[in-house]
Amino acid sequence: MRMIFPNLPVKDVGKARAFYEALGFSINEAFCDDQTACVVIDEHIMVMLLEEAKFRGFIKNEIAPRDTTETLLALSCASKDEVVDLAAKAKAAGAEPWNDPTDMGFMYGESFRDLDGHVWELMWMDPVAAAEGMAADVEPASA
Repeated sequence: MRMIFPNLPVKDVGKARAFYEALGFSINEAFCDDQTACVVIDEHIMVMLLEEAKFRGFIKNEIAPRDTTETLLALSCASKDEVVDLAAKAKAAGAEPWNDPTDMGFMYGESFRDLDGHVWELMWMDPVAAAEGMAADVEPASA
């Protein structure tokens, strides 16, 4: 089983933590301190929010300025309604809209920038369409 732990620099861990809690995510207190919060997206995805001073201890270069995009964090949702709901919660908690919503019928997405400018893309794809797309004759990558 693989897990993913994106580490994101934040200006204020308390405000960032409250933002993600407002989206309905929980916090794993075992991995928190005054400069860090561990946001539990699900059992295999946990986002580490690190105040910039602490984040700098893990990198060799500079933190990307807010007016740039260092990464796009794409998060799948169980339904179009979940995409709409989560995007609305994010905007209500202070996120900025990013791109316009995308509706392709079999796939729907919305995006936002969190309080520190990190771009989140929320997407839902019809499970049948996803299965058909994954049925291509491609060998899976080995671990």
